[in-house]
Amino acid sequence: MDRVKNPFAPGAGTRPPAFAGRDELIENIDVLLARIKEKRSAKSMFFVGLRGVGKTVLLNHVKDVAEQKFGYQTVFIEAPENKRLADLLVPHLLRLLYTLDYSKNVNAQVKKAFRALRSFAGALKVKLESFEVSIEPERGLADSGDLETDLPALLVTIAEAAESKGIPCLLLIDEMQYLSEDEFRALITAMHKIAQRQLPFVLVGAGLPQLVGVAGEAKSYAERLFDFPRIGALNAVDAEKALKQPVAKEGAAINKDAIGEIIKMTQGYPYFLQEWGSEAWNIAPRSPITLTDVKHAHTSVIKKLDDSFFRVRLDRLTPLEKNYLRAMAELGPGPHRSGDIAAELGKQVNSVAPVRNSLIKKGMIYSPTHGDTAFTVPLFDQFMKRAMPGRV
Repeated sequence: MDRVKNPFAPGAGTRPPAFAGRDELIENIDVLLARIKEKRSAKSMFFVGLRGVGKTVLLNHVKDVAEQKFGYQTVFIEAPENKRLADLLVPHLLRLLYTLDYSKNVNAQVKKAFRALRSFAGALKVKLESFEVSIEPERGLADSGDLETDLPALLVTIAEAAESKGIPCLLLIDEMQYLSEDEFRALITAMHKIAQRQLPFVLVGAGLPQLVGVAGEAKSYAERLFDFPRIGALNAVDAEKALKQPVAKEGAAINKDAIGEIIKMTQGYPYFLQEWGSEAWNIAPRSPITLTDVKHAHTSVIKKLDDSFFRVRLDRLTPLEKNYLRAMAELGPGPHRSGDIAAELGKQVNSVAPVRNSLIKKGMIYSPTHGDTAFTVPLFDQFMKRAMPGRV
């Protein structure tokens, strides 16, 4: 069929054509943003789930709704593995303050926030050349050089500036599992202080399943301060909607057995639904898309995923890390006991613990319960068997 009219959107953070299975969560997001805008008590929110379930899509949705429906000013950052949170935040917070100070009216709170940001950047040695020469640091505010002290002081001051302008603010952070424990602790402390004063500033983040444990380790009260909605695979009904509705909007159809085959192959994971749907559309000579079309699409979808979605994650691993994942794959989708993985490798648990810890830090695996290990990437066990056909 016409590739130009292909309705599916496989991509990193790309909004799907049908936002199936997330109705309750989307409603909760609206309530959160509305309450924060009115300076009412509400918990910040962290989306938690495996790769490919749509966490970044949801963050982009929150950003759009916040700006377009509720008039928020937003900051959106992604936390990479080897960059400090302070370095990521300062340029965006500076832009935010310039936005708050868009009017020529002198505002003491906003000016104070500029000075606090200058203090924070100087104390944490953040390189930033775009500060006006006339902006002096605010002595004694966010200038200790200790992130857990300075970040809360800075964000509270910015939240006060936002309140003075009557403009709510939203901080969005993707890949939060890569934050250090100190950074997490500082963020949680900041949001606790902001929540206590009911200032119009809210944090919405996303990360892999280990995020809940990391937050709890950083601050014991984290689970009372944040909601952690778990984002997973779609059930059969919602997966069918995600496939059927976009096709119907283009005046085409997809047969029920074709839908069933895609759901079986993808296990309902949103990103894979988009990949299979897109390829089946391209291969189908005409409407409706048939089971035969889906089966013909299988080989090209797998190759595409292997060459991009899966391979980019495998290529950043050491040989020992690859062997560990291959041993996991031999045991099946998981989760698996750490001892069983070590036995598959022919080693003692303690000897492979450093490899396991390294894979957790790289976001490849996580521990759903004590002593268990699971892939953070759906269908990765199948990929490992294709990528490394021989047993380890």
